[in-house]
Amino acid sequence: MNYAIYYNSVTGNTKILADHIHSQMKENCLYSGNADDPKIEGADLVFVGFWTDKGRCSDPVIELLKKIKHKKIFLFGTAGFGGSPEYFERILSNVEKYVDPTCEVVGRYMCQGKMPMSVRERYQKMYDSDPQNEQFQSLLNNFDQAKKHPNQEDLDTLTIQLKSMIKAIQKS
Repeated sequence: MNYAIYYNSVTGNTKILADHIHSQMKENCLYSGNADDPKIEGADLVFVGFWTDKGRCSDPVIELLKKIKHKKIFLFGTAGFGGSPEYFERILSNVEKYVDPTCEVVGRYMCQGKMPMSVRERYQKMYDSDPQNEQFQSLLNNFDQAKKHPNQEDLDTLTIQLKSMIKAIQKS
């Protein structure tokens, strides 16, 4: 089975996941990158990576997902806000809506990812203007937690997901 990896990554978090997938899958990679490459069409399995934008993937990923037909798809992504499997599940479900019905989603994975420092500066200004607001402190705490991701634990969990997906595909 050959595969392709497409990812859209602004901060580099999703690229870390894409590179990890490539290192785990090793052989039969037709394409790995952040451009909509024609080689993707020749793949049996397409890994599609995204960063979270307004609770879903970015527009280039939506366009690619609408274009891909009759493939096995593994969705993976990162989000600045984390810690809640329900939140990640909601994002993945939102993204999966863009997958063409002729495709089969064979795996999904998300983890937290670091955000640009400009986001923390914005949160700090909000907090400074109203230090009693617990939501603003929570935003700062989440930002500081996100700086540590994706980490080795995230990559190990992704590896487990990949192995599980491969076993399921081999059984079918």
